[in-house]
Amino acid sequence: MIPISKTPIPFYLIILLVFTAHWVGCQQEPSSSPVVIDETDQLEAVESTILIDSVWSGHPVGFCLLTRGEQQYIAYYNANRNMVVGQRHLADNKFNLHIMEATSRDTHGGTSTVLGWDSHNYITMEIDKEGFLHLSGNVHAHPLTYFRSTVPGDITTLEQVTAMTGEQEDRTTYPKFMKTMDGELVYTYRDGGSGNGNQVFNIYQCETKTWSRLLDTPLTDGQGQMNAYISIPTLGEDNWYHSYWVWRDTPDCSTNHDLSYMKSPDLNQWYNAFGEPIALPVTAEKKLTIVDPIPPRGGIINLAAKMVLDDHKNPVFVYHKYDSSGNLQFYTARIHQSKWEYQQITDWDYRWEFQGRGSINSEVVLRGFKKRPDDNYQVDYWHIKYGEGSILLDNNFSAIGEVLRPVSFQAQLQPEGKFPGLKIRTSSDIGDPQRDNTRFLLKWETLDRNRDRPREGALPPPSNLYLHKLQPKSPVAQSTLIN
Repeated sequence: MIPISKTPIPFYLIILLVFTAHWVGCQQEPSSSPVVIDETDQLEAVESTILIDSVWSGHPVGFCLLTRGEQQYIAYYNANRNMVVGQRHLADNKFNLHIMEATSRDTHGGTSTVLGWDSHNYITMEIDKEGFLHLSGNVHAHPLTYFRSTVPGDITTLEQVTAMTGEQEDRTTYPKFMKTMDGELVYTYRDGGSGNGNQVFNIYQCETKTWSRLLDTPLTDGQGQMNAYISIPTLGEDNWYHSYWVWRDTPDCSTNHDLSYMKSPDLNQWYNAFGEPIALPVTAEKKLTIVDPIPPRGGIINLAAKMVLDDHKNPVFVYHKYDSSGNLQFYTARIHQSKWEYQQITDWDYRWEFQGRGSINSEVVLRGFKKRPDDNYQVDYWHIKYGEGSILLDNNFSAIGEVLRPVSFQAQLQPEGKFPGLKIRTSSDIGDPQRDNTRFLLKWETLDRNRDRPREGALPPPSNLYLHKLQPKSPVAQSTLIN
């Protein structure tokens, strides 16, 4: 035993001991209670609404909303399934609509402006440096379907262009336009089918009004065994282009595997996350590009991932896959000590068992991943069992709590139509951001996807297509319907 001294302790030592104990207590680990940030007061209000047209409601397919400067463009399928393009100045209260000539695949070399039953067949648009409108869509392993206006800013002059380069244009899917850092127009698509295809990139020359290959080879090549579901190369705050993808072995969506990534300073030379050069085309054998080697049937679906750059300009991913118990969870992947490090950030008791071919209805949606002003990170999602939510991550990308957000504008809406099974559909603006946090949103109603097959029995009547202008809510905010 340690002997106890009976000598009185000086008063100054008592004060010192008390102060030291208090200081040590303050240095202990912080509470493990989750952090909750309440932002439920950050509501949106509808400033104005434009009723545009009646549209097809038998199944969903993506519409397009594009704002460039003071001009706004829309593209959609009307009640008769015809492709329609609209245009207005932002000060105008209605769109000028142009119904594209109705063509069928039997008479136009496999191209068409009339929608069938395939939910892949969205429409997309972009404006080139001289103000000409470019439009593509209604393809899923179909010949190139592409239109270009002959007069800047005039949608009524859209004409079909049957070829860009004339090569690898017979089975195009997932058309997308993008702009380079110099404002040049790029068009990309998958050549081939699901489970067997290559990613092709073309670049447009305004002076000659012609297209040529941006790259001598496809960006990705499935070598006849698979295809890459790849994101459009996006220019990051580091002035590099970033792109990521999953491979898929067959048309069965459960065969997605291997979340992968690469980056480029110029869209020509490509590197992996660690700065090592990658020779094109990228194939599945190039393991240097793999972020997480998720196996087939491992719980990742095409493009179920989001990326941000951390403080060191390294890529960080959020994505979903199955945990050891078979439940679907969100994970983060970041670079730590020159290798990828993974963390599970949810603990859900639910398995989304997706499989088969054709368009499927999502049960888990990763809506967003961003850095917050408080230097934490936020993951926004929708879950069929747990609803809408936002996960709060620290700067090590560990889950530390949640952000309480107001119910989204879309979730507050109820279908106008009375036909059983109608659901709200929306398309966000892919164009220029607006001032004062204003945003535009297309809204309509359809039945769910039907694996791209025709429905039997009665169909709902056409639904209304609206353009909503949304702003942060204030006590004096009012809503106006413009007919």
